[in-house]
Amino acid sequence: MKGIQAFTLPAPIGRLLGSLPKGPGSRLFVTGLNLALSPHLPTDTCAMLEGRALRIEVADAELRFDYTWRVRAFRAADHGGRTPDLTIRANTWDYLQLIQRGEDPDTLFFSRRLVMEGDTELGLLVKNTLDSLDMEILKPARVLGNLVSGNGLRLPDMSALHRGLAGLPGRHRAP
Repeated sequence: MKGIQAFTLPAPIGRLLGSLPKGPGSRLFVTGLNLALSPHLPTDTCAMLEGRALRIEVADAELRFDYTWRVRAFRAADHGGRTPDLTIRANTWDYLQLIQRGEDPDTLFFSRRLVMEGDTELGLLVKNTLDSLDMEILKPARVLGNLVSGNGLRLPDMSALHRGLAGLPGRHRAP
């Protein structure tokens, strides 16, 4: 990320975020995965992920997202006391670097900024799958475009809202 220096979230913010309930965060996380990533996963990858317990940890934010792949979609999960099949851990900055291809996963792994624990074969599958994807699919406009066109969804007509806002004091009506 050009112009932004590496950072670590301050510990008090991490503790605050870490105190949030885990379930809603995992549900939000898998919703994002399903919108952005699921349509692009190869069939053989989906078969290997089926029923596997997965976890993403954002170390400096003290956040943990537990999920699994079942019936063609990521699902939020509660692994309870069970150790996930694969845990991937990094700080916020390092995940941003990965998503934007600012750092290579191998570089982060060998510098111990990215940690994978659990099933080595599953970890390599996830890493190689993510490496093979065009990160353009994660751009918000692309995700929204896929959502609207792929599912036949239509965005609501916002003109009535716009007209209502234009009538508020301090607002100018469009000609």
